[in-house]
Amino acid sequence: MAKQNLFIGSLAYATTDDSLKAFFETVGPVSSARVITDRESGRSKGFGFVEFENEDDNQKAVDQLNGKDLDGRAIAVSIARPKEDRPQGGNGGGYRGGNDRGGNGGGSFRQRSW
Repeated sequence: MAKQNLFIGSLAYATTDDSLKAFFETVGPVSSARVITDRESGRSKGFGFVEFENEDDNQKAVDQLNGKDLDGRAIAVSIARPKEDRPQGGNGGGYRGGNDRGGNGGGSFRQRSW
């Protein structure tokens, strides 16, 4: 079974993997800390994940660090949900083109058929 991660929300854009890890190491040894970034711009998306070496530290971190200030922002710390419980993002399928509103061009104007 996979180790339980913590979800860290409301991160400052200046927060890095290293600063996130150092902040959470005040609770216990951290095996990984990742700030999620946008693929195209490389900019932080404002959230990340932390995994402790000892899963007992997860609840301690939630209790001690939720709402605390990191890089000028009050962060939200919670137990991450498993991937299969998360709703699918995007536009509901594999189509990633510009206009996926149907065959009429996608605008609010609908041509009359008479």
